[in-house]
Amino acid sequence: MIEARHLRVLRAVAATGSFSAAARELGCTQPAVSQQMKALETSTGTPLLIRTGREMRLTQAGEALVRHAAGILAGLTAAEEEVAAIAGLRAGRVRLVSFPSGSSTLVPTALAALRAEHPGTRVSLVEAEPPRSVEMLREGDCDVALAFRYEGAQAAEDWDDLVVRPLLADRLVGLVPEGHALASAGEVTIDAFADEPWIAGCPRCRRQMVEVCRSAGFAPRIDFATDDYPAVIGLVGAGLGVAVLPELAIESVRPKGARTVTVEPAVQREIVALTLPDLAQVPAVAATLDHLERAADKAAAR
Repeated sequence: MIEARHLRVLRAVAATGSFSAAARELGCTQPAVSQQMKALETSTGTPLLIRTGREMRLTQAGEALVRHAAGILAGLTAAEEEVAAIAGLRAGRVRLVSFPSGSSTLVPTALAALRAEHPGTRVSLVEAEPPRSVEMLREGDCDVALAFRYEGAQAAEDWDDLVVRPLLADRLVGLVPEGHALASAGEVTIDAFADEPWIAGCPRCRRQMVEVCRSAGFAPRIDFATDDYPAVIGLVGAGLGVAVLPELAIESVRPKGARTVTVEPAVQREIVALTLPDLAQVPAVAATLDHLERAADKAAAR
């Protein structure tokens, strides 16, 4: 019989490439890792690792088992959490991953309300942009992923295997220095920025912005690029260029020396909360999804 603890060890060995590194990650000894791997190979009746010096490589059987491990462990987590809830334990654990502008806007409101309603529920938060955050969910490294995708994007992601909770349509808006000729314009077309120097944001937003500009007949001249939205806003405020950012990103920072303008044609990114089908049945995960949705409703009403 394959045991969950053995699968966790196999995933750690596959991810780190050695017994010693896996032991450090799992907080145990190298002999313990070796012993559990031998037990797993005995259970499966076939070698799972090829040892070449200090390196470890997965056999075909090992690759298959690692591929299934995330779903198996997620299912076990769902079972454990649901059984605990049925038994009357008012407790839960949720691992949440979010992109930065979601972490500073939607997440605080959602988690404050969740703690008030379910004080025994513990939520951990790490930041990652999609598609990495979605990969973390599928790999079993988080329970809920706050993610986004752009409408009509050429490389739209496939989320058919996930539970998708739509939250918010986050429109892109233009950002110009206060003294810019377009600062007082209520609405501009994207080609009004054709001759401007640009400040570009995160890689996905950057790619989307370049696609929109190309569809309008020009290639933006990107003078600066940074993943840090406050840095983008600061560079625009200093008069070094223009930018097009999601509204949530601007909401999380008070723009100094910069003005926002509505950009046409409208481009929106879809903000969603994602989880695995098994995890969606876990009470703590379901409550987290509900509070994220309520937080998004409040943000949309502002």
